[in-house]
Amino acid sequence: MGKAVLVLHDGTYVVGEGIGAEKETHGEVVFNTAMTGYQEALTDPSYKYQILMFTYPLLGNYGIQENASESSRIHAEGLVVRELTEKPSHGKLKGTLDEFLRKHDTPGLHGVDTRFLTRKIRMHGVMNGILKNPFVPAELPELKEKVKKLKSISDLDLVSLVSTKEVKHYDVKGKKTLVLLDCGEKSSIIRALLTRGINIIKVPAKTSPEEIMKFNPNGVVISNGPGNPERADYVIKTTKKLIDEKIPIFGICLGLQIIALACGAKTYKLKFGHRGANQPVLDVKTKKVYITSQNHGFAADADSCRSAGITVTHINLNDKSVEGIKNKGPAMAVQYHPEANPGPWDNYYLFDEFIKLLK
Repeated sequence: MGKAVLVLHDGTYVVGEGIGAEKETHGEVVFNTAMTGYQEALTDPSYKYQILMFTYPLLGNYGIQENASESSRIHAEGLVVRELTEKPSHGKLKGTLDEFLRKHDTPGLHGVDTRFLTRKIRMHGVMNGILKNPFVPAELPELKEKVKKLKSISDLDLVSLVSTKEVKHYDVKGKKTLVLLDCGEKSSIIRALLTRGINIIKVPAKTSPEEIMKFNPNGVVISNGPGNPERADYVIKTTKKLIDEKIPIFGICLGLQIIALACGAKTYKLKFGHRGANQPVLDVKTKKVYITSQNHGFAADADSCRSAGITVTHINLNDKSVEGIKNKGPAMAVQYHPEANPGPWDNYYLFDEFIKLLK
């Protein structure tokens, strides 16, 4: 392995050993606090335009498994780790993490101080970066200038880049059918619904409300996805009309932000986001605390939600941000991932609650 470098927007850089594909990539540098689930995270479309760094110091120790991916490819732009296991061990082993990165043309580096980088992001907020594998020191001045010119994730419409391009049917001969508006869905969301005997029709994010209603669905799911929800204005407009139709709607992660915006609330960018498998969330009504799996950099503003007639049902106990909402639509949404993968399965019950709302 040759040397690789990560250069941040403020000029900070770290040099480590290159892994994965030999190429240059860029995006917003974010950290994830989960101790497992690197395959699921890398293939989560919500990481589009982001360089993913894990705070857990050892990655790749159980390799890659056949059915653990959340989509057909890696969506994260790059990977940063403290130490990479080169000889993993697991009964279901299908390859190494390094091989997985190479297969999906994704560069990375290891052997760097991820604790230093995490503390920096927590203090100053997420920032753009360039990861280059391999590199030579003479390239640093050019990379430092190039990283300053990168676009902010807030200015990009990323949903259109990861959404399906065609309608796809998942028929389990169930009595009820949901339309899933794909903003960058994780496969485990579909699996969680199929196992409950619900037929799924996955449609592109730019599908009109009229086209959705032609399927005569019992409800609609608005999936997770990457980036700034305000840039997916076409999904917001569709959601607003679906709410007017009084059809049951379930929003997950980005789906919550979309529903909030459709109802007239506001969203904002978090300083360093919530990415991990152990975020504590309080159910406001029952006072019960759930440990949740999360991956988002934007959130709904609580005051504007209440002003828009939205009920805030869940809050994050770390920073008091909005984690769940309901309106009289009937629409319900959570900012975290009830399907987990990776993460605890404590919140599977939310799928059952939504199914009870179906027409």
